[in-house]
Amino acid sequence: MKNYRKQKKLIVILIFASILLSCQSEKKVSEKQDYLRWVGDIEQNDKIDQLDFKACHGDDEILQYFNLGEGPIYSGEKSAILNIFKSRYIPLADKEQNGLIRIRFFVNCKGKAGRFRIFQSDYNYQEIKFDNRIVTQLADITKSIENWKVLYRREVPVDYYMYLIFKITNGQLTEILP
Repeated sequence: MKNYRKQKKLIVILIFASILLSCQSEKKVSEKQDYLRWVGDIEQNDKIDQLDFKACHGDDEILQYFNLGEGPIYSGEKSAILNIFKSRYIPLADKEQNGLIRIRFFVNCKGKAGRFRIFQSDYNYQEIKFDNRIVTQLADITKSIENWKVLYRREVPVDYYMYLIFKITNGQLTEILP
């Protein structure tokens, strides 16, 4: 009978201990998040970004391009962008230069673009490296575009992400998306 009582007490203690150990105290939320708000958010990089280019309403308020429901928001629309690249891009005839170059950036509430990031891939979206002369041209032309429209939400100018995708075939610029 004594053994039974000891076993019963031991079982109760083990159950109670396991309940206590399974409870977690609340963890403090750190001041700075360890991850970005959205996949594709662009953090300031002081080594490559203009130090004076800022989001007007803070990085957490930059609208993603999928929130816009529009293509490039540019004075003169897409045809103006196509004309800029058609007149400035010098093709590099090279049968090895095939794939997509995506330049992602954000436009602040003043219509200025910054924080440019470049991604290069083949047509199967596998990362590759294009000839630097192609990438540099596309980046420089994109950075020179000045007439991004100011976008308003509830009559307040907002910051928003934008991107351009360049389809390259044999070194030729064959298409610009979106």
